[in-house]
Amino acid sequence: MRIRYKKWARPELEASKFYIDEPEKIKGKWKNQFKKFNQPLHLELGCGKGQFMAKLAVENQDINYLAIDLVDAMLGLAKRNIEQAYQEANIEPKNIFITRFDIERILLILDKQDEIERIYINFCNPWPRGKHRKKRLTHSIQLEKYKQFLKKNGEIYFKTDDDELFESSLTYFWESGFTILKKTYDLHQEPIFEKNIETEHEKMFSEQGIKIKACIAKLEK
Repeated sequence: MRIRYKKWARPELEASKFYIDEPEKIKGKWKNQFKKFNQPLHLELGCGKGQFMAKLAVENQDINYLAIDLVDAMLGLAKRNIEQAYQEANIEPKNIFITRFDIERILLILDKQDEIERIYINFCNPWPRGKHRKKRLTHSIQLEKYKQFLKKNGEIYFKTDDDELFESSLTYFWESGFTILKKTYDLHQEPIFEKNIETEHEKMFSEQGIKIKACIAKLEK
């Protein structure tokens, strides 16, 4: 998603208690950043404006969350949406951190000691051109990286509107040693999650009559 530059985003992020500016320094020590460090740690790749993560983290105080995006303007909006969600719930955002980083280089900020138990990938760029497909967040190249910090029996929750991306991703998961626990070609008619938190893109595509594809892939190693 393209978004206009927002001059307020960087100063607000730097002033935020739940924004990490130099995530490379936290590699292998993410759990220690949280007040309740012994809780499971879940990760969202490409958090966008943060509405999904805001609601998820507020509703699950027994889980710690890390959300990553590359664009300051996007993270600035995520920061505001997260703050609003926590204020409305009258609680402090102590189980969440956001950071800016290139997901293609994610092994610079996460390793096996971080023990991620679940990864969320929602409506990522489908990169339809053949030469660009290796950039997909679900491509085998990326999945091999995630395996370096995903715990045994860890899971990836994936949602997309794109038919070709979904079919290819199922193949990527299989090639990388993941087991597909559940899948659906119409999430709103065939729920596979205990509770589905609708993202901004999900709402937009659904209103256009586009069916949402989703799966849960488990790493059994």
